[in-house]
Amino acid sequence: MTDAAAVRDSVRRAETIVVKVGSSSITDEGGLNRARLVELTDIIGKLHDAGKRVILVTSGAVATGLGPMPIEQRPSDLPTLQAAAAVGQSLLMTAYTEELAGHGVVTAQVLLTVDDMVRRSTYRNAQNTINRLLAMNILPIVNENDAVATDELRFGDNDRLAALVAQMAHAEALVLLSDVPSLLSAPPEDPSAVHIPFVAGPEDLASLTIGGSGSAVGTGGMATKVHAAVIAADSGIPSVLTSFDLAVSAVRGEDVGTYFGPTHSRRQTRLLWLAHLAEPTGSIRVDAGAAKALTEGGKSLLAAGVVDVSGRFEAGEPVDIVDPRGTRLARGLPNFSADELPQMFGLSKRELGRRFGVSFQREVVHRNDMILTKNGTV
Repeated sequence: MTDAAAVRDSVRRAETIVVKVGSSSITDEGGLNRARLVELTDIIGKLHDAGKRVILVTSGAVATGLGPMPIEQRPSDLPTLQAAAAVGQSLLMTAYTEELAGHGVVTAQVLLTVDDMVRRSTYRNAQNTINRLLAMNILPIVNENDAVATDELRFGDNDRLAALVAQMAHAEALVLLSDVPSLLSAPPEDPSAVHIPFVAGPEDLASLTIGGSGSAVGTGGMATKVHAAVIAADSGIPSVLTSFDLAVSAVRGEDVGTYFGPTHSRRQTRLLWLAHLAEPTGSIRVDAGAAKALTEGGKSLLAAGVVDVSGRFEAGEPVDIVDPRGTRLARGLPNFSADELPQMFGLSKRELGRRFGVSFQREVVHRNDMILTKNGTV
């Protein structure tokens, strides 16, 4: 689906919608901006009244918590950030609950981390919980569990988490609310910047200068919002990026904001994470035969085709798979650690079983735990 009108129509017809709002939209340096939160809950209420099933992914716990704390600016140390999140999360959720109750909407809190989204057991539990809440006409309010998270605090202001939640909940649309009405061809302060109404695929983004490293109270920016839209598109979900005042019009499929068309059929969440979010901890070099089997035959990676490893990684940690020249072919989750693999180089499954036992008669990386690259890019 690459036609702009068709994408707008698919957003209009969407029944389950994920709405993402960032810290800068509902907080300021003084903490929670209640007036802005009221604007947001009015939008959610209108969507709810229109029969939409809405999941709200919200940032703002840290910024909300800073208000009542004896801190003048956003701290840089992790313990204080986590303390602020612990203070702010209850205040933020209370405010949402109170305001949405005025629209007849019952709310539920769902706290997640990226780890929850890629582990099969916790992923399934989160999915079941959100689906049951939606079935009971209860609005899930999702936030990262910043009070206990570590690297997740730098995850991108929840934008990319929102894309994963949209995939998990089988949403038909993702709405990314920003402080600006649409994506621009250059930063807003650039007089040459023009409105971008539609993005059909990554090639439409190649010539754009996308800035935005976040605000004084948040950690995201335009770049992470665009990345979230790309992740959603890679899972077959259209997105629209726009501002508060245009949100309802955007969900109605009107020609406002920036729409992103789907570029791929629905993918598993862990493959989306592997493609767009995972940081590789090492690499596995393969011979020419294995490279061809992976890229042309859709095969799993076997020890017989492995010639070298680099980095320090454990089984299940993301690694790049490279050809004899070092060009990246794929990214995957190996069944063996960097310490285990050297003794396995070039051995068949039968030889592995004879030397090390049946537990070694597995693929180094199964094709279901691997995503191929295109021109070296995942």
